[in-house]
Amino acid sequence: MNRTRALAVLLAATLTACGLSDEPSTQTSTGTIKVGGVSSLSGAVTFPDSSAAAKAVFDRVNEQGGINGRKIEYISADDKGDPAAAAQAARDVVTNQGVVALVGSASLLDCAVNAPFYQQSNIVAIQGTGVDPTCFESPAISPVNTGPYLNTAINLYYASEVLKHEKVCLFLAILGNTNDAYGGAVSSWSSLTGKKLTLDDRTVKPDSDPTPFVLRAKREGCQAVLYNGTEPMAIAWMKVVKQQDVTGIDWLMTTAPYTEAVAKALGADGDGTYANAEFEPFTDANSAALKDWRELMTAKNVPLTSFGQGGYLAATYFVQTLKSIQGPITRESVTKAFKSLKPIQTPMTGTPYEFGEAAKHLSNRAGKIVQLRGGQWHVITPDWVRYPGTLG
Repeated sequence: MNRTRALAVLLAATLTACGLSDEPSTQTSTGTIKVGGVSSLSGAVTFPDSSAAAKAVFDRVNEQGGINGRKIEYISADDKGDPAAAAQAARDVVTNQGVVALVGSASLLDCAVNAPFYQQSNIVAIQGTGVDPTCFESPAISPVNTGPYLNTAINLYYASEVLKHEKVCLFLAILGNTNDAYGGAVSSWSSLTGKKLTLDDRTVKPDSDPTPFVLRAKREGCQAVLYNGTEPMAIAWMKVVKQQDVTGIDWLMTTAPYTEAVAKALGADGDGTYANAEFEPFTDANSAALKDWRELMTAKNVPLTSFGQGGYLAATYFVQTLKSIQGPITRESVTKAFKSLKPIQTPMTGTPYEFGEAAKHLSNRAGKIVQLRGGQWHVITPDWVRYPGTLG
């Protein structure tokens, strides 16, 4: 049992002893429909756009009269990037507030800490941004996004099979219990292609100086490098590439650096950098698939980001499912509806959203590759890149 999971078990016992039992309460079929979320809204790494986008969807539904006259009350709790706070937040929204479901959550550790509690409480979580491996390994949770591990496999596949590079290298910042999941992505890619990484370095820290890593990539003869850094990490990385005048390498990033802020900060220094968009690329202002999302986010002052797309889709799937329920809307009826959910297709994703009775969920299995040129992101693959292999 890893440290995070062990701490989660200890916290659950402590919270029960303090009166915050794991026995779930449920809503009645009248009054507001309470919906929860547990997200990292403060701390070292934050994901505020997902829950903000989900709230925007719910606010619009309320403005249009609600669900059969009932308004949606969205309760978004902050886990502060801390396991104890995550456990406390989940038990507050699920047990004390009695929400019918969790929607639009985005956190580094919510799933790892709270997945067993959600399953025990017979509640479903439609994750806006799944990060921790447990988000994709629980019968109670189904994220709308691709996630960093399949994202990694797609990037490696694109580097070796589309860009045709023989020397593919990987630099990873390992946060929490993500190492094995990243390893699974590498193993999947290797089994699929019959190739091995030229370099697999998982020692990068959020505050690391990128210089020695960039120079190592050059020294090892890497033709393509995949890096999973966050926004500031990716900016610092590509600045060093420019400063050290490292050429002849294709630099690939996971979804996190695919933002307008990164494009603006790097400008021409980021030319050629690739990233993998988990949804229809949000920077494509002409995409018909994004029309409603763009208009709603703009009207509600929510930043246009990939994380915002995740929150929007999670809430949209949830509302669509609520409208299909015949009879009272309670936790039990919502859970039943998602456990029997038929796949939902949307032009914002390459594969349909699914929940169902599966022991684990990874329904978003495609991405689109974008590239920085002149301080702007451009779509390189108009068609979805679907990873032909399997994870786990």
